[in-house]
Amino acid sequence: MNKKIKWGIAGLGNIAKKFASDLNLVAEAQLVAVASSDIHRAESFKKDFNADRCYGSYKDLFDDPEVMVVYVAGLNNHHKTVVLAAIAKGKAVLCEKPLGLNSGEIKQMIAAANNNQCFLMEALWSRFNPAIQKAKKWSDEGRLGAVRFIYSEFSFYKMDADPSHRLMDLNKGGGALYDIGIYPIFLTYLILGIPEKISAQSQFGPTGVDVQTSMIFQYENAQAILYCGITNNSDNEAKICGTEAEIVLPGRWHDTEAITLIRNGEATTTELPTLGIGYTNEINEVNQCIAQGKIESSLWSNQNALELALLVEKVQEISGIKN
Repeated sequence: MNKKIKWGIAGLGNIAKKFASDLNLVAEAQLVAVASSDIHRAESFKKDFNADRCYGSYKDLFDDPEVMVVYVAGLNNHHKTVVLAAIAKGKAVLCEKPLGLNSGEIKQMIAAANNNQCFLMEALWSRFNPAIQKAKKWSDEGRLGAVRFIYSEFSFYKMDADPSHRLMDLNKGGGALYDIGIYPIFLTYLILGIPEKISAQSQFGPTGVDVQTSMIFQYENAQAILYCGITNNSDNEAKICGTEAEIVLPGRWHDTEAITLIRNGEATTTELPTLGIGYTNEINEVNQCIAQGKIESSLWSNQNALELALLVEKVQEISGIKN
């Protein structure tokens, strides 16, 4: 890559801080501008992460001619508005998951990106994790035999959160399914595709958000058992089991740095450390796509993001989750 890809960040919460720290580790990337509705937050963020400049509005960020790509890191319910405004100014966009609150919003964003010939990608960082990429490769190559079963979960305790916290607020796109359930659904979709049938049940908290959701995805010759929750802690392992071998993605599988292949009772673990927190992998993918003039990634296309959203919507419909 002959020149640096120049980034801006819109929305400067905790996830933006993690992303910016990793962005500074990528030699081909440069953080040139950040924006928040709170100029004091923007000034502090600029100083902490060595951005060239800061703005007190997203509009000013999108008007900056030096910014090539914007990472959108605000609340779920703001994604559509911010993404469409960035695309209207001709900016490439990496938007934190979920790309939209529903498939309708995502279709609008995809149409806008296509019409403006702007790069757009959902920031599903796990898709670019080296261990998960290897799991996908091994599965596709048939090293497991025929995949018959997947177990995947993502859970942690957060029931002590304030009712106004994004996880607890329906108006902010809260709830376990939308915040973390997308990960186990993603893994199953990545390996097995779209299921023939879905079963799901949820438990709801005082504010109306789902705090636990369990799912069964039924395929012609396979099943997946999936869980997300904010009522309990867990090791958060995932398993992909075939007729000949099994893959284990150890604790916090969605950002794991190892993969274990078990065949005939013998386990072989491969260590796959990531640079920084792990966002560097998706940053590199975006940089390469933009340098090559692509408007979407072949590893996580906009159609993939849309199909994932449709699966989430189906689970919502079945389990009675309100959006």
